[in-house]
Amino acid sequence: MNYIITGKNVALTDALKATVEKKMGKLEKYFTGDVEAHITLSVQKTKQIVEVTIPFNGMILRAEESTGDMYSSIDNVVEKIEKQIIKHKTKLEKQVREGAIKFAELPKYDFEEDEIDIKKVKRFSLKPMHVDEAVLQMELLGHDFFVFKNSETDDVNVVYKRKDGGYGLIEPEF
Repeated sequence: MNYIITGKNVALTDALKATVEKKMGKLEKYFTGDVEAHITLSVQKTKQIVEVTIPFNGMILRAEESTGDMYSSIDNVVEKIEKQIIKHKTKLEKQVREGAIKFAELPKYDFEEDEIDIKKVKRFSLKPMHVDEAVLQMELLGHDFFVFKNSETDDVNVVYKRKDGGYGLIEPEF
């Protein structure tokens, strides 16, 4: 596993990097081959924040933890990622085995600065998948919604978490 460690508003000492690599090393048993783990350590006021993103085979595992202590945040975020892996282990293995993990290129959109004040633009790949796969991916990312290409209709859809604990699906109507 390769670690890409970055810091925002925090000095990345050798001890801090070593701790991150040691704790993240606990997750290496779940991965085969060369997998990159993107770890971002940041400080905002009194919060010590650790974000981990692990893209592999088209899937993305992501967790974020914020505490008053950087080392506690590191421990907690590794625990969260491991729980995600264990929780979704059989589903992930099935999807990887069946080759259901492919992303298509998302078209680029240009925004004029005068019209809208965009602070950040995120680009990601779309892949054809079933609704249940999209819900799984949304849960793995820890997001409230997920944009995907529906493999049954070939349209771009959105799944989202409802306040009642269920899920919703947004489909385009032409």
